[in-house]
Amino acid sequence: MSTVSRAAVVLAVVTMSAVALTACGPTGDDSAGGAGKPTASPTKSTTPAKPTAPPTSPGKKPSGGSDGSSSDPDHAVFPCSTFDVTFAANLAESTTSSYLLKITNKTAKPCKVLGHPVVTFGDLDGQATERGEAPGIEDAIRLEPGQSAYAGLMGGTNDGTGRTVHSIAMTMNTESDLEQTPLTASTPSLYVSPTRNSVTAWVNNAEDALSL
Repeated sequence: MSTVSRAAVVLAVVTMSAVALTACGPTGDDSAGGAGKPTASPTKSTTPAKPTAPPTSPGKKPSGGSDGSSSDPDHAVFPCSTFDVTFAANLAESTTSSYLLKITNKTAKPCKVLGHPVVTFGDLDGQATERGEAPGIEDAIRLEPGQSAYAGLMGGTNDGTGRTVHSIAMTMNTESDLEQTPLTASTPSLYVSPTRNSVTAWVNNAEDALSL
């Protein structure tokens, strides 16, 4: 074989090998991670989402303490009964047969003094007529331990239609059916008129009790 023919054969072989290598190589899309090559799916997080606290309404404050109790200082203060107080009656005016009634909180807790005292006259039937208006329970006197409240009791002038009694009995208005033990006080010169006797609501000073 001549030198020219041998060179032609070698060139043909080299050309065919180059074509074969080009055909077997990766395409442009495959080498760049294109559509021809599947991509790995992203790994999903398995950590659960934390719950969020409910929104708080603006301007709204809790109605009580951390234990659910009310923040109202009078929330647990009950009406005073005869079990909570001591009782005394002192002559204030003999001509009108008036007495100053006084109660004192003898317990270690406050209580509320409601309305008028319920006063009965010894062995007479009926109770003293209420004189004047009493504050509602929201405005009632809060009687702290050792503090006192007062009421004015008028038997009426001696017009010959009534009787003199030597004692009175008193119970407290509790706005409930609580049974109480009546407290008694000596009243040696209390003349009770059947139409003019009366008692004021409880107040926090003796002067007002006698002037109402």
